[in-house]
Amino acid sequence: MGVMTALTDGRMFTHADLEAMPDDGNRYELVDGLIVVTPSPSPAHQGVSLELSLRLREACPRALRVRAAPLDVVLADDTVLQPDILVADPATFTERHVLGAPLLAVEILSPSTRRYDLDTKKSAFERAGCPAYWVIDPSGPSITAWELHEGSYLQTHHVTGDATFTTQTPFPVAFRPSELLR
Repeated sequence: MGVMTALTDGRMFTHADLEAMPDDGNRYELVDGLIVVTPSPSPAHQGVSLELSLRLREACPRALRVRAAPLDVVLADDTVLQPDILVADPATFTERHVLGAPLLAVEILSPSTRRYDLDTKKSAFERAGCPAYWVIDPSGPSITAWELHEGSYLQTHHVTGDATFTTQTPFPVAFRPSELLR
C-alpha cells in the first residue's frame, strides 16, 4: 500500500510544472500550487473503476463523454486534478486535458487517499463548480453523492450494498454498489 506525498520546494507550482513531472506510474496532481503524489491504484480499485465506467458509459447521452484516470482536469493554473472517473462535455477536451470542471467527478476510496478524496479534492471540485461529486467506498461497498446547490455541495445520496443508487445528475443512471465489486 502506497502513501500520498506532497512535493514542495518552498514555492507554488503551476500547471507547466506539473506537465514536467516524470511518467513513473505515480499520479501527480496540483492543488492550490502544491504537487500531490499518489501511488498507482490497486487491482481492486481498478476493478471498481472499470465496472462503474461501463455502467456510466452505457447510460451516457451521446453528447457527453465518460473517461477514466489518468486524465488531467485543469481547474486553474494552480489546481489540476485526476478524478478516477469523470463525465464531461467533449467541447472541454483538449489533446491532453479537460479544461474546467467536469459535469461529474468520481473518486474511489483507498486507505491512502480517503481523506484527500473526501476533503481536499471534493472542496476543489466544489469551488470549481463541478455539478456532481461521487465517492465510492469499496469496503462498504457504498456510494455517497453530492450535488452543487448555490455554490455548495449538498449530500443527495448515501447507498450501500445491494440497495439501488438512482440519480438524474448528470444523466439518469441506476446501479447497486455491490455490482461494482467484480
